This record gives sequence, C-alpha cells and structure tokens, in this order.
Amino acid sequence: MPIVNGGRAMPLSDKSRGTGAAVELDALDRRILNRLQDGLPIVEAPFAVVAQELEIEEQMLLERLNDLRESGVLSRFGPMYHAERLGGGLTLAAMSIPEIYFNAVAEEVNAFAEVAHNYRREHRLNMWFVLATETPERIGDVIAAIEAATGYPVYNMPKQEEFHVRLHLPV
Repeated sequence: MPIVNGGRAMPLSDKSRGTGAAVELDALDRRILNRLQDGLPIVEAPFAVVAQELEIEEQMLLERLNDLRESGVLSRFGPMYHAERLGGGLTLAAMSIPEIYFNAVAEEVNAFAEVAHNYRREHRLNMWFVLATETPERIGDVIAAIEAATGYPVYNMPKQEEFHVRLHLPV
C-alpha cells in the first residue's frame, strides 16, 4: 500500500508496506544493511564472503535478509542491470491520479511486469514509476496499455542525460 511519511516518497509496490508499523532494527541488521550497500563480491558464494566479513554464518545472513524483505524494511534486494546496454528500454513515467482512486490505480499499474519503483509524490503528478522493457520500442506499447487499463494519461519522461551518483544511506 502506498504511504507518504513526512513528505518523503515511499514505495507502492511492496505488499508489506502501508501498515504504518515501525520495524526495529538491531545492531546486526544495521551492519548487514550498511555492508550490502557496497555491493556483493563477484565470486561463487558472495553471501558466504559477506557473512564472513560480518563474522556471522551465511545462513543467518540469508535469514536476516529474508526477514528484512518480509517486514518491508527492504522493498527489493537484487542486482541492478543497465537495461539499455542489454538492448532494453527504460523510462521514468508519471500520472496524475485523483486521491480517491489512487490505491486502485496503483494496483492496476503495479500489475504490469514492466513497472518498478512506483512512488507516491506530493505533486499534481502524484504517481511516479520506472518502466523497464525488453526493447526500447516496447515502452510506448506498455504506456498505451497502462492508459487503457487505468483510463488516465501516462507522461513519459525519458532520460536525456545519465549521471552516476553513489548513494549510501547509513543505517
């Protein structure tokens, strides 16, 4: 469920969100989250290496990650791919949805496999999401399908220039 917390955007795509319940992180959870923001090593058993660095068992690391996902602390955990370098399409999209229909439209939008990172914003364009498609040409098809499914226009905002900003959020 989508929520807005102190004006900050919160993910709409994770089913465990929206309860409003705070999740308490212990010192180990914090160490895990801080370490994993630096990425995984490219080795046969990356979680074993990270677990060793954290001085815990690999199974404990995997269980903690699963718990963080299930509690909604992590909305996603996985690799980041450069869709365009793989021949795919990627774009930012936005919609203006009346508040009374917001949750229902969010569910319709999130039902599309190509939709990721759907966020509520405090703005006239109050729903923002990323579309990742198998080909650049497919972006237009998915936008048309979302418009047909929801009855609302989708504003396509393809990137004009790319910047790499390493974001690390100390936990």
